[in-house]
Amino acid sequence: HVQLVESGGDSVQAGGSLRLSCEASGGTYSTYRSYCMAWFRQAPGKEREAVAAIDDVGSTSYANFAKGRFTISKGDTKGAVGLRMNNLKSDDTAMYYCAFAPGPWMNSKSIRFNQRNYLYWAQGTQVTVS
Repeated sequence: HVQLVESGGDSVQAGGSLRLSCEASGGTYSTYRSYCMAWFRQAPGKEREAVAAIDDVGSTSYANFAKGRFTISKGDTKGAVGLRMNNLKSDDTAMYYCAFAPGPWMNSKSIRFNQRNYLYWAQGTQVTVS
């Protein structure tokens, strides 16, 4: 049984920065040679949306609102991913979710940003910008 555990959510002032981390454990995730990890977010009253994604070779995709402010990166171990968020705005207030998708077919932005392609999800970490 694969679990994704997040950390780093917090309350910050507008213009501030945060770094979210996510790490997989358990199950068979480590057996996947190819995979993609992503961050999604959901603000109150809104649908969940993609923020950024990164595959096993480091290819990244970003939502337009994230370009230039957010940076997704792989961790030192398989199944680890981070999201550095700079110049945070009140619109960035949301629950942020880490997700894992196995397979080599996550090779385009549209595929990476399709939530239905993700097999494992974290519980979510709250980011509040005031």
